[in-house]
Amino acid sequence: MKRCKVHVLRVWLLVLAAVPAYGQRVTVGIDAGQTSDKFGTQPSTNSFEYGIDGQVTVLKPNEKKGGPSIVAGGEILVPADSTNHAKEYAVYGGPMFQTHNLTIGVNAQIRKIFLPVAQFDNQVFNRQNMELLELPLTIRYNFGAARHAFVQVQGAPEFSPRFRTSVPNLFSLPSPTLDHGYFLRGSAGYIFGKFYAKVTYQTRYFKFDTNAGNPTGIYNWRTDMVMGGVGFAF
Repeated sequence: MKRCKVHVLRVWLLVLAAVPAYGQRVTVGIDAGQTSDKFGTQPSTNSFEYGIDGQVTVLKPNEKKGGPSIVAGGEILVPADSTNHAKEYAVYGGPMFQTHNLTIGVNAQIRKIFLPVAQFDNQVFNRQNMELLELPLTIRYNFGAARHAFVQVQGAPEFSPRFRTSVPNLFSLPSPTLDHGYFLRGSAGYIFGKFYAKVTYQTRYFKFDTNAGNPTGIYNWRTDMVMGGVGFAF
């Protein structure tokens, strides 16, 4: 946990250091809302969720030759109830191509998910944490007066996670094997000068093979999140 926080802090320091070096656009936002999580055959549970995200345009396209802009950023998602819900940290970067009101890009994203413990046969098991490589497609469309309104969709299939043991004990399970997974995220918002407001819906799903590493599907996970937030650009 501490190592991940240090890693995220280092990434944010690099992002902030890039601002004076390149003089490009930076956005920072704060979100709050609700997450609903369901693991295996257990009933779904709800929790308040907090989030912070940011992005910097590291490199703008050449005005004469065109081409993509290069962006980098990250996000942190923390539930009020971490006993039953996962914490997430992510960093990403990649090209974004813009034509008129439409922006399309694919960013390489590294995400770490701290899964809550599980109960099986009256025993408590520590689920392993997941480290994911994601390649989401992002499509954003600006419209309205001065193109201040926007909608954005993002999604990707999930690749096999790399598992890391959180707190080993006598009841730790072997690593499960991914069957399939995906995530989808949609946002809509409006820009007010240097500030913006947005609402976001996200769904994420993992299904693992039923074996010794995933008895009764305790790693199978469906999470739905609805959040609203504000941010600013400079």
